[in-house]
Amino acid sequence: MCGIVGWTDFNKDLSCTFDTITAMGRALKHRGPDEGNQWFGKHTAFGHQRLIVIDPKGGRQPMTRQAGEKRYTLCYNGELYNTEHVRAELASRGWSFRSHSDTEVLLTSYMQWGESCVDHLNGIFAFAVWDDAEQKLFLARDRLGVKPLFYTEVDGGLLFASEIKGLLAHPNVEAALDDTGLHELLALGPSRTPGCGVFKGIYDLRPGHCAVYKKPGGLKISRYWNVESKPHSDNLDMTVAKVRELFLDAVNRQLVSDVPLGTFLSGGVDSSAITAIAAEKYRTSNKGALDTFSIDFEGNDKHFKANPFQPTSDKDFIAMIQKEHATNHHSCIADNERLVKLLKEATVFRDLPGMADVDSSLLWFCGEVKDKVTVGLSGECADEIFGGYPWFYRKEELEREGFPWIRSLDFRNNLLKKEWQQKLDLKGYMLARYQETIAEMPKLPGESATEEKRRQMFYLNMNWFMQTLLDRKDRMSMGASLEVRVPFSDHHLVEYVWNVPWEMKHLDGKEKGLLRKALEGILPDEVLYRKKNPYPKTHNPLYTEAVVTWMNEIIADKQAPIFDLFERTQLKQLADSKGKAVDIPWFGQLMTGPQLLAHLCQINYWLEHYKVSIKK
Repeated sequence: MCGIVGWTDFNKDLSCTFDTITAMGRALKHRGPDEGNQWFGKHTAFGHQRLIVIDPKGGRQPMTRQAGEKRYTLCYNGELYNTEHVRAELASRGWSFRSHSDTEVLLTSYMQWGESCVDHLNGIFAFAVWDDAEQKLFLARDRLGVKPLFYTEVDGGLLFASEIKGLLAHPNVEAALDDTGLHELLALGPSRTPGCGVFKGIYDLRPGHCAVYKKPGGLKISRYWNVESKPHSDNLDMTVAKVRELFLDAVNRQLVSDVPLGTFLSGGVDSSAITAIAAEKYRTSNKGALDTFSIDFEGNDKHFKANPFQPTSDKDFIAMIQKEHATNHHSCIADNERLVKLLKEATVFRDLPGMADVDSSLLWFCGEVKDKVTVGLSGECADEIFGGYPWFYRKEELEREGFPWIRSLDFRNNLLKKEWQQKLDLKGYMLARYQETIAEMPKLPGESATEEKRRQMFYLNMNWFMQTLLDRKDRMSMGASLEVRVPFSDHHLVEYVWNVPWEMKHLDGKEKGLLRKALEGILPDEVLYRKKNPYPKTHNPLYTEAVVTWMNEIIADKQAPIFDLFERTQLKQLADSKGKAVDIPWFGQLMTGPQLLAHLCQINYWLEHYKVSIKK
């Protein structure tokens, strides 16, 4: 994986912008510590930070190829999983290759098919192509949004970057919040509206979208992919077999690497299935034992208490998979004080206040994984695609107005200063964004009201909740210079499962029942049919004490920027209760107590670190 930045301006000569492009690229060095390069044309400049995974010599970027008098330059972040298939198709059309990198295949695919090249790609990607003959910039992002791409228009030109900090490194880009940004932060955070970058004037190219920037015309964005709603004609046995086939194919495609690779192993169905398939592939390919990695927290063996969302501890199930597949397992135990210290780093890597220790622990964990391997496979996206959350099957959640993972709007509003309570409409803004997403969902004529409501829930999850988790996974893994792949986001699997009726997805009344059925024989029943556990969090009171201490330091600071937004007395009451004054999660299912306090501390640090100005 890599970090990309770029600048196109048809009114300026950008061939002498070395310092600016270098600064923008250097801001993303964590994404690609192995190599940094720049390319300059008259009206476009690219910067690239490379994490080497495939073809160290042949995949160098930015990459330029020429066909006749036409020159094309690519700046690319991602991985293609159908490289050899596309290479063969291009070779049959007369193209030749000098490397075995997916970078050269991607650039050549644009040279062959132009903007429709995205239709031929299976992978995770965000890339830019400067088409010199057409004098245009082409941008594209993968279908499910695994890889990020942000942009902003400044002084008549367009800037893009893998992360917001790359844009902010440009001297003419300001870190500011207007009313939209405030609503995003306070009503929706740590999620955000698809396409919105929270900072004023900063946006992200939505998943499944591409863009062309040229003169005249400016920036034109179009959607090249979305799920398509249509009747599901396969019976249950055929559906189970198809899901199994598509998942096996996705995992096996994503095991290609020229550097060491391992899997995240939580002991849950999703990561255990990926591990089982990968370990078998390693065994049959004589690659030796697969490296697997799990995370837990210091003191959790003593302080863990079962609850409806976390009914069991993971360690016994991890041991079961490790033993069955003889993996080289690494159990990583996180120190609670270290987690608190990493909350600041996690905020910077995300460029926004995040999910508290859910972020900082992943950042720490990815650092531990990176010590052993360069590529990891993870189980994200299964719950959103197969319906693993309570809001898919609990009637009261399905009928809730708005996003089921944001139930704290009254509490959020009450924490604000009176002037913001009067000026902002948190609930109205949230509902407007909710309705926008519902309105764009591809409908299936003839569905019952209940079926349509559940289809809406899947669409909301794919475009919102899943995006928040993919955003987190990309930033925290790249913060540790680790490439993480997510097989459940394979678009062929997503397209197929999208139209499978709920009765099949919820087979035998079990969450992700269809997926479990499709994995029979791959996983032992003890793992296959255990109740879902979310990503683990710390239960150690030492973490709570450390977060409370941080919040009290903020409260004592008369200049703390958070109090431009929040009422000091309200945050003091929250800190005095150690977060127990509220039992409704700020976001998701588990973001209460110390996690909420940590999120608020992250907001203060973010405002301070980025010197965010608030446009009243």
